[in-house]
Amino acid sequence: MGKGPSRSMVKRSTILLGIFAAALLVWMAGVLVKYQIVNYNYYQTRAIAQQTMDTTLAPNRGSIYSRNYTPLAISAPVETVYIAPNSIDEEDRRTVAEGLASILEMDEDAIYQKTLKKNYYEMIKRRIDAEVADRIREWVDEKDLEGVHLVEDTKRYYPYNSMACHILGFTGTDNVGLDGIESIYNEYLQGTSGKLITAKNAIGTELPYEYETYVAAENGKNVVLTIDETVQYYLEKHLQEARLEQKCVEGAAGIVMNVKTGEILAMASLPNYDPNSYYTITDQMALEALEEYEEEERKEQETAFRNKIWRNKCIVDTYMPGSTFKIVTLSMALEEGLINTSNTYSCPGYIRVADRTIRCWKSGGHGHQTLAQAIQNSCNPAFITIGAKVGATKFYQYFKNFGLTEKTGVDLNGEASGIWFSKFQEVELATASFGQNFKITPLQMITAVGAASNGGKLVTPHVVKEITETQEDGTEKVVKSFTPQVKRQIISAETSALVCDLLEEVVSVGSGKNAYVKGYRVAGKTGTSEKIDVLNATGDKYYISSFIGFAPADDPEYAILVMLDSPSAGEIYGGIIAAPVAGDILADILPYLSIQPQYTEEELETLDVSIPSLMEQSLKDAEAVLIDKEIKYKVKGDGDTVLDQMPQPGSTMPQSGTMILYTGDAKPSKNITVPNLVDYSVAGASNRITSMGLNVRVVGNSNAGSTALVISQSPAAGEVVPEGTVITIRTNSSVGVQN
Repeated sequence: MGKGPSRSMVKRSTILLGIFAAALLVWMAGVLVKYQIVNYNYYQTRAIAQQTMDTTLAPNRGSIYSRNYTPLAISAPVETVYIAPNSIDEEDRRTVAEGLASILEMDEDAIYQKTLKKNYYEMIKRRIDAEVADRIREWVDEKDLEGVHLVEDTKRYYPYNSMACHILGFTGTDNVGLDGIESIYNEYLQGTSGKLITAKNAIGTELPYEYETYVAAENGKNVVLTIDETVQYYLEKHLQEARLEQKCVEGAAGIVMNVKTGEILAMASLPNYDPNSYYTITDQMALEALEEYEEEERKEQETAFRNKIWRNKCIVDTYMPGSTFKIVTLSMALEEGLINTSNTYSCPGYIRVADRTIRCWKSGGHGHQTLAQAIQNSCNPAFITIGAKVGATKFYQYFKNFGLTEKTGVDLNGEASGIWFSKFQEVELATASFGQNFKITPLQMITAVGAASNGGKLVTPHVVKEITETQEDGTEKVVKSFTPQVKRQIISAETSALVCDLLEEVVSVGSGKNAYVKGYRVAGKTGTSEKIDVLNATGDKYYISSFIGFAPADDPEYAILVMLDSPSAGEIYGGIIAAPVAGDILADILPYLSIQPQYTEEELETLDVSIPSLMEQSLKDAEAVLIDKEIKYKVKGDGDTVLDQMPQPGSTMPQSGTMILYTGDAKPSKNITVPNLVDYSVAGASNRITSMGLNVRVVGNSNAGSTALVISQSPAAGEVVPEGTVITIRTNSSVGVQN
């Protein structure tokens, strides 16, 4: 028999086996460390993915409210359809594709390809309404299908369509804000997504609902704006009417701001868009302009137009403010004690500055005038003289202090900071004194005027008032407030009060008379500036026509800016076409904002009267009511009962108007064609209207005599109206004073 392994061989084998076993243990320990510690998160995620299926639950995006808690942007409940391909039986894939394609009006083959994937989540269609979702549920139940799911989602909805669109902005398909407040405050509005975690077995089939884990979504917070929806409505209404009437090819802009707090009550930029369908061009002037292009070029122009309508002209576009800037020049000169109300100026129609002759807007000049008259006349030579007294160094320092070299800091995106001179010498100082050859934004301009009128404080403008959280009982809990921010004191309260007094006279007797509002002390300044870097199709210059003002003049609360960009209907002067718009807006919003009117005796005589309802009353009783109210009237027909009346109940009529009562078989004539009254004198237009059985309302400065000319009318010439209708005519109260 052979010998067995020697003792030394056994020893070596044992040692080698021990080494191998030790190495194996070390290797196994390393593998365990790798899988259980180093790559723990990775393999845990894979394990969970094998055992569970996650469905993201979208949170409700927070609402955006006006200052009155009127919803301006809300999230409406919708649902999203998705499939879990691994849960769909092979024989059901085509059925799923056909059914979903039919209900959702989608491509069947595209859905079928998604059913072939090896995963548990394939989105089919987002944000379907409740009716479509219910049809899908009925179909799934009828076919007894697995792997077709619906989850709650939200869709952004803007109840007032285009109103305040440049402030609100819009969201993308993923409910993330892309512009405006939606973008800037997306962190607050968006909320946090939830999850529905569903367990599944080894073959990928979902387990019963008791194995589900539900992590609720956290809804977004709400943003409350400083915007007042009523003020916004009136601003947009009158601005749009003026834009169309004056054919402002480059649009228009307007702002209403509280000068004491910096709160923006309204901001409008035209052309605008509907954030419910922000990619669609809806502006009529833009659509008409696009019709001029051929199909290929039209597509390129559509992109350019979209970029244009998405721009907020109030903060993104810069312009030359023209004579409205004279408010700033006046303020700095008064604050430095360089001028006073006893100063006089001579204007021959031009002034020599260095080697240049700079002309006044009035070619014949204004002659000898006081400081107050120079402001009322908007005299360029007078303000060039004032600017020269201030000097280049001081002028620039005040320009900077009024915030015109920096962004205002408004809580909106895309704000520009303006364009100042590359060099600033004698000629540049002269042109800057009356608002030419530099550019600022409309928001910078109204913020500066707010400082000139509010006691001298530069306040940061803002559109967000507070952030709130909706409680279970439906109330709103404020989680963050935004208080007024005063940057600095620029001029004294005394200087500011004097500026207000002087600017009030501009509206009462000067170039801003068309902004006059009965019963209210309005102050302001008109402006007409050349767009020296833009020419129209015929090679002529375009202009910016504007008005900026505030009320009440003795204790300013609200400032207004109206800017008409490139009017092409004939008139260009701010005093003629922009001031009336501001006046109409102020007439609508000041009573609403609880600013109490204080009428003069002359104004009281021209106020409208409210029309009572007299229908179905006896003629005798109706006449007694009208006599008591001192309303003139006519009776038509031979009956004893009032069957109709004009104007209709609830409307208003000038005190000089005449009511018509219809009795018996008499009925109002409804086919009176309104004549053209533009360029008629007030007296001539009034006689023509009243002779046709219509009533006339004259809008304009109370000092305007019957020789003033009519510059606009409503209803327009050619419209057919009933007998007794009130025709509103606006007079040109600024004859000879236009800038």
